[in-house]
Amino acid sequence: MNPPLAPSAHPRSLLLIIAMISSLVMLDSNVVAVALPTIARSLNADFADVQWVITAYVLPFAALLLAAGSFGDKVGRRLAAMIGLAIFGLSSLACGMATTPTMLNVSRAVQGVGASLVLTASLALINHIYTGLERIRAFAFWGASLGIAITCGPIIGGVIASVFGWTWAFLINVPICTALFVAALRVIPESRDPDVRGLDYAGIVTFSAGLFLVTWAVIDGNALGWLSAPILWRFLGGLALLVLFAVVELRQERPMVDFAIFRSRHFIGTAFAMVGYAGGAQVMIFYLPLYLQNAYGFSPAIAGIATLPFALPMFVVPRIGAGAGVSSRTLICAGLAITVSANLAMALLADGQASYLGFALAMVVAGAGAGLLNGETAKAMQGALPANRSGVASGISATTRFMALLFGVAGLGALLVSVTMSRFAAVAAQLGLQPAAASLLAKRYAAGDSSAAVASLPEAVRAAAGILLHGAFQEGFSRVAWAAAAVAIASLLLTRWFMQIPSHHLAARTEAEALFVAGE
Repeated sequence: MNPPLAPSAHPRSLLLIIAMISSLVMLDSNVVAVALPTIARSLNADFADVQWVITAYVLPFAALLLAAGSFGDKVGRRLAAMIGLAIFGLSSLACGMATTPTMLNVSRAVQGVGASLVLTASLALINHIYTGLERIRAFAFWGASLGIAITCGPIIGGVIASVFGWTWAFLINVPICTALFVAALRVIPESRDPDVRGLDYAGIVTFSAGLFLVTWAVIDGNALGWLSAPILWRFLGGLALLVLFAVVELRQERPMVDFAIFRSRHFIGTAFAMVGYAGGAQVMIFYLPLYLQNAYGFSPAIAGIATLPFALPMFVVPRIGAGAGVSSRTLICAGLAITVSANLAMALLADGQASYLGFALAMVVAGAGAGLLNGETAKAMQGALPANRSGVASGISATTRFMALLFGVAGLGALLVSVTMSRFAAVAAQLGLQPAAASLLAKRYAAGDSSAAVASLPEAVRAAAGILLHGAFQEGFSRVAWAAAAVAIASLLLTRWFMQIPSHHLAARTEAEALFVAGE
């Protein structure tokens, strides 16, 4: 049974605070992306140092999501959120005061720890506080808020860095975290798993360490080479630790992850749905600004604004879907189908080098599909575990989403660079360029350094090279969109096959029935 709300709380104010807390940590995952060159100049850092500004945040964030959910179930979800906010705020202050790359990257890693606590606790609180139609609407609003935060991160970061300086991209978090901390203390009710006996330390260590190594391998795979020794050792070490995690959990009386959930068709279906959302829809957030810069010559700030046709439907559509009165399975399948059509449209438009107006219409459709999927997939996966274990459920949900997104970004990035390089290399000889030089040029262009890449060439061949690079990149992005469509199609078919029981029916079952349902 849910505890009563705090005396000063109102369901809408509660939801607003929870959504703001989640959005803040997602915003910080990419808010500094456009400020990296400025940070490098300010701290006299090299390229590897500034790349770690992103990586240092992502690694502990991804690795600790499941552990953070289990911690929230044990000590209380509100307390976990407040601890996370305190860690996040203090580490943001340290980031803003950093005078060396090492100090900045260590502070970013601590930020990632706080972010993992905040995100999982927020999801668990929604699942615990709200029921029925209110829960559907709450997850829709939460999903829309995160979608806007992720999409607008580079825009906000660019504005802050340009007007106030890069340090304020971090320092602005301090008063925001303080206000949210006070608000959470006043209005959010506490909840925890009454049956939990203690933290599963062996499970936490093996899973977090294993996921850390796998995440590290994925982040560096494109740069170091997927078959290079460091990447292979990280993958092998991570997989060994994850196997050890499974062995540890199977021996526990009350494990952090009960593997009986994998007997549930509903759970497997929601997992495929989450993969489809992250790898087929959300992943495009990372490639659309790049495409808009290279295809239409937009500046980074203008490209960020030009993604609004994708961002706005992510906020509007979930609110419409929440009131539709249909099952999660129906909404998720509809969202995946819309995502497939949008990705195919963007692929064809890129092949045809269409105008921005035509591409913007495709982004509206893509945003609508992503908007349906964002909160709905989180709600469906939360419903796959009993309410008293909502912390662990949120950890599983966030981990599935984030790892699918990470693999999607890495895989599609490798495809984009590979196609761009191969297509340009095939015609670069006409310009008198050697294969090695042509490959390096195409790689820089595909990474978004288009103007500098072309400017490095002799003036006599710049115009021709620019046209050829533009065409090669367009084809590369088209293949990325085709691949994202393929992920969404596969997820749609698997979701329809496994997710046969609507989540509102599943919620009415007992814990044992929810865990062992096999699609009767």
